[in-house]
Amino acid sequence: MKKTLDGARVLLVEDETMIAMNIEALCKEHGAEDVVTIASFNALGPDILEAGRISTAILDIKISDNWTDEFARLLQSRRIPFIFATGYAANHQVFETFNGVAIVEKPYKDSDLIEALAQAIGSSPAGAGQQSD
Repeated sequence: MKKTLDGARVLLVEDETMIAMNIEALCKEHGAEDVVTIASFNALGPDILEAGRISTAILDIKISDNWTDEFARLLQSRRIPFIFATGYAANHQVFETFNGVAIVEKPYKDSDLIEALAQAIGSSPAGAGQQSD
């Protein structure tokens, strides 16, 4: 039986350890092949994406008191589907340039997060478990 995130390689950008652990377990429970967690703003860079190990991402818009919007734009330029899972309201001005990107507000239901991620993957030309050549 195919799972919602079947074969996805998820990058999780989250600086709250318990939330990150819960999301990682949730993604794997729904079929994700791998979940790479980044908890530090300083670790966010284009080299994370170079190995081709990431097929989708879940971003908190702010980690370590730094905004992750520049990294989100990098994901967009590489056509890597992603969602925001954040404590900020969806109408916050930082999201204005991310038309069409799902914003799942904390606290959220697990099903809402997985559904938003699955929809982002489904709208991607590369798909979840497939590598784009």
